Amino acid sequence: MKIEIGESLLLSWLKHVKECRLVQLNWKPSSKWDLRDRETLEQLMASSKAFFAEKYGYDLYKETKSIDQLLTQAEIDVMGMSYDNGAPHVYGIDVAFHEGGLNYGSKAETIARVVKKILRAAMCLHGYMGVGVGTIVFASPRINPAIHMELMRCVGDAEQILLESGLQYQVRILYNENFREAILEPVLSILDEVADTSELFMRSLQMYNLFAAKASKQGAVPGRPVLRRAAPQLDNIEADGLSGLKEMKIGVIVKTILRRLLEEGKVSEDEIGRMQSKSYSKETFDIQYPLLQKASITQGKRPPRYYSAPVQIYGEEFFLCSEWYETPVNNDRPYLMKWLGLYM
Repeated sequence: MKIEIGESLLLSWLKHVKECRLVQLNWKPSSKWDLRDRETLEQLMASSKAFFAEKYGYDLYKETKSIDQLLTQAEIDVMGMSYDNGAPHVYGIDVAFHEGGLNYGSKAETIARVVKKILRAAMCLHGYMGVGVGTIVFASPRINPAIHMELMRCVGDAEQILLESGLQYQVRILYNENFREAILEPVLSILDEVADTSELFMRSLQMYNLFAAKASKQGAVPGRPVLRRAAPQLDNIEADGLSGLKEMKIGVIVKTILRRLLEEGKVSEDEIGRMQSKSYSKETFDIQYPLLQKASITQGKRPPRYYSAPVQIYGEEFFLCSEWYETPVNNDRPYLMKWLGLYM
């Protein structure tokens, strides 16, 4: 099975940034599956076809006449399922990487095809997964202005049509700088934390970094291109400040960004001392346990409610608290963001 590099990037994004427990590339429905809520999906297909034909002159489904035929042709590039506070949240992603800019033919054909992908993904998630709430993403690192202005209008219409059909899917178009800030940089920030050989995008950059590190030690060689390490430390995220963290779950921020700030000595020894206090950790981060606990206290054994890998800070090992929440009734994220604002 051929795997596109964009699909591999989005798989890593869902798995490590959005913390999806289940992820799959190139998802297709089985002809053996029953389709639920057929009447709603047939009406959605008919109403969307009529709306886009009348308003924009787009023929979304062309020769496709039935809902079964439409969904049989479906393929979602990357699908993921996270469990936010115990409730499932499904992601359906299509990704297109065209170096010259998104292009499926003419401008009208390109926009109509993206809209069709969005609506069909929603139909699949509702009809086969039985989930009426989730996020539909179309991602492309380069969309030219002539395309994206009208595309965004059409996406707003598609989202409204879904809502009127009772499907509460958020539709997101991540492109150009949004693609970099929302997808690429959060994935690069965790590059050193992942060791899964099946994630081809990350493994290719990890291999590149091996040689970039060697080249930096050797210095410039005449006639040879200069290799610079991909995602050097926090530079990519820091370039955008706290806004660069908005796509990352709080646990990912703690395990990557906060951990690196601590390990790289960017936090004072006095602050490290305060982080070992339960009262200070509660007041500053709204967590119920000390942010840091010396490994020597537990003879190097991980205490409950702490991450297993110790953090090296000023030559000493500490365990980092793992009890972080971002729910309406218990949201630690604003506290962490406020603290990070002092160091980023």
